[in-house]
Amino acid sequence: MRDLGAGFGYLVAGQRWVGRHGRWFGFGLLPGLITLVLYAAALVGLGYGADDLVAWATPFADDWSSPWLGLLRNTLTVLVFALGLFLAVITFTAVTLLVGQPFYESLSEEVDRTEGGDVPESGLPLWRDLWISTVDSVRILVRVGLYSLLLFALGFVPVIGQTMVPVIGFCVTGYFLSEELTSVALQRRGMVLKDRLVLLRGRRMLVLGFGVPLGLAFLVPFVAVFLMPGAVAGATLLVRDLVAPEGDGDGKGGAYEERNEGGGAAPGAAGAAPAPYTPGRG
Repeated sequence: MRDLGAGFGYLVAGQRWVGRHGRWFGFGLLPGLITLVLYAAALVGLGYGADDLVAWATPFADDWSSPWLGLLRNTLTVLVFALGLFLAVITFTAVTLLVGQPFYESLSEEVDRTEGGDVPESGLPLWRDLWISTVDSVRILVRVGLYSLLLFALGFVPVIGQTMVPVIGFCVTGYFLSEELTSVALQRRGMVLKDRLVLLRGRRMLVLGFGVPLGLAFLVPFVAVFLMPGAVAGATLLVRDLVAPEGDGDGKGGAYEERNEGGGAAPGAAGAAPAPYTPGRG
């Protein structure tokens, strides 16, 4: 359970970092604003068209009597919009990171620079970084799509669909949000998608502690845009701990020292320190 709190601490530390570096906060807002406009238009369109989509998909219910016809189609309309919102939360980060790849990579490098130690660089041309990010994002979105369909189906199960499924959905959202955000710093460190997933699975509670509160916050209109710069900064701080060689502890980050002046455990202190990353491992 300590890892859950530590994960949330990284999210807070990232927001503090951009708060202390206002120029980078403004710099990191631009991609989110562009993506927000696109997603807002898509969700408005879905809101207007969801009932027509449900009616088209359920012709077998045309002759049903009241209230069963309305109950079925209204329930499905709500579920369709909820699924669209779920996918929007998941894909918003991926699309924003693609739009803002140069912005967020520079921001992540600056976090590493200000926190001390090495400042890894991918060494690849921009087009190559964008291509790798696009392919990885598509792979992640396929996984998310499969989870979404499964959760959508489970939503029809009495009791479980109204209690357990939403909780699982937010955990899935948080996990993949964390994967997308940490990919900025991990890709600079030469980690491919397979190795990134292995690394994150090794600290699931830490990852959920970072991603689930962020996913909940992203449900509030416009909040995602303003949290994105700090989320990238916080994910970079988290990565510094995850890939730190044994004995480095908090990855030499000043944000960790600030959070632990009272003598509390540093983020990631629970459990054994991860082994140094070797490309191709896992």
